[in-house]
Amino acid sequence: MTVATPAATKLTNYINGQWTESSATAWQDVVNPATGEVLARVPLTDAAEVSRAIEAAAAAYPEWRRTPPEDRIQPLFKLKQLLEEHVDGLGRILTQENGKTFAEGKAELRRAIENVEVACGIPTMMQGYNLEDVARGIDETMIRQPLGVVAAITPFNFPGMIPFWFLPYAIACGNTFILKPSERVPLTMRRAFELLEQCGLPKGVVNLVNGGKAAVDALLDHPKVRAISFVGSTPVAKYVYARAGANGKRAQCQGGAKNHVIILPDADMQMATQIISDSAFGCAGQRCLAVSVAVTVGEAQKTFRDSITDAASKLRVGNGLDDGVQMGPVITPQSKSRIESLIGAGEKQGAKVLLDGRGARIPKCEAGTFVKPTVLDGVSPTSELADTEIFGPVLSLVHADDMDEALAFLERSAYGNQASLFTSSGSAARRFRYEAPAGNIGINIGVAAPMAYFPFSGWKDSFFGVMHGQGRDAVEFYTEKKVVIERWAKEHSRKF
Repeated sequence: MTVATPAATKLTNYINGQWTESSATAWQDVVNPATGEVLARVPLTDAAEVSRAIEAAAAAYPEWRRTPPEDRIQPLFKLKQLLEEHVDGLGRILTQENGKTFAEGKAELRRAIENVEVACGIPTMMQGYNLEDVARGIDETMIRQPLGVVAAITPFNFPGMIPFWFLPYAIACGNTFILKPSERVPLTMRRAFELLEQCGLPKGVVNLVNGGKAAVDALLDHPKVRAISFVGSTPVAKYVYARAGANGKRAQCQGGAKNHVIILPDADMQMATQIISDSAFGCAGQRCLAVSVAVTVGEAQKTFRDSITDAASKLRVGNGLDDGVQMGPVITPQSKSRIESLIGAGEKQGAKVLLDGRGARIPKCEAGTFVKPTVLDGVSPTSELADTEIFGPVLSLVHADDMDEALAFLERSAYGNQASLFTSSGSAARRFRYEAPAGNIGINIGVAAPMAYFPFSGWKDSFFGVMHGQGRDAVEFYTEKKVVIERWAKEHSRKF
């Protein structure tokens, strides 16, 4: 199968409706993590070039803001159709630069399309409310208005989906938009913007700038950027949130995670094993909702331990474009080294390695960055491994005597992105839903990913901000509320 982009191709930025060659002095290779092949060269755009994109977005804003919402969503209807028509091609590009399987890439793009569909409802979702006679002869109305120029900084693990948590809502609400995708995986959104070009958006409404920290800081510091959306690690999320706040911008910053699943003895063990295996090892464990710690309660300890180890050992690892492959590589050699180091640290701290994914060698993919599924048993709840986001295909097993102990373990975690429970008890499920300290809750669900019409929630160090991505939260984030209070004197000289 051919690569997405010829090797050594230099990527361009999309500014003011044109693909423009970057003036960057530093460039970075875009590497296929399954093969080690260089797919393209991406510019590390400097602040001056980012500023040109911001100015283009600012110039486009007044006219776009005055465009009726019904007209603003027409390009999104076209985009939805184009994404549908090109989902296979986009999926192949996504797999080549990210490493996940082709099926996973296409499933990710379905979620992107779903967000475009929901944003097409902006004429209803953006409506305000009013009340007559708040006092005699006085009426009051709340209306929503767009912010202006907004930007999103998105990560490597979902290069097709996460930008669409933001882009369609932002422009449907009347804002103009700048995307800075991860410099590790810029090709998927490059192709998506080529499709956006065909949708009839005015110049400057959407812009794409590639780059690293300098580009991020330029977006955070420029006074014409009103809001920042970010998804990435917790340390960077804190940095972005603090710098955005210091510059008077609103921000929504999704951070890291350490997601837990509790397995009760009454769970359907076959179902739990399959679903948790998909969650822990799907996308090579590189998703913010991946289960990374399984807390077995009572008799579930042995049955789940044996079944999950068996299931993980049977997963076929390789190039995500090959038929039958169930798990691809991790993103970079540095990630592979870090993950293997953490497995070793867990072993030194007393965990038993039931399934060891270190030192993986995949035929015909010797240059790939593969870590096979790994299962660690007897991980201490107080160990470093129990609290560290591994972001790889590693599942830690922790035992608890009862539900109280299991929930106390979750409570101690600094993160609160997702928590799941497997049980046949409605009472236990209700208690878990009520008490579990996380923003996305799964009951017999391994990846509690909200549909696009619900917010992608997150608590504690997994999220910084007030309004999340997707759905009504996105509309609230990308608009300002204005309250209008009106009184009109009677016009005695006229009769109507």
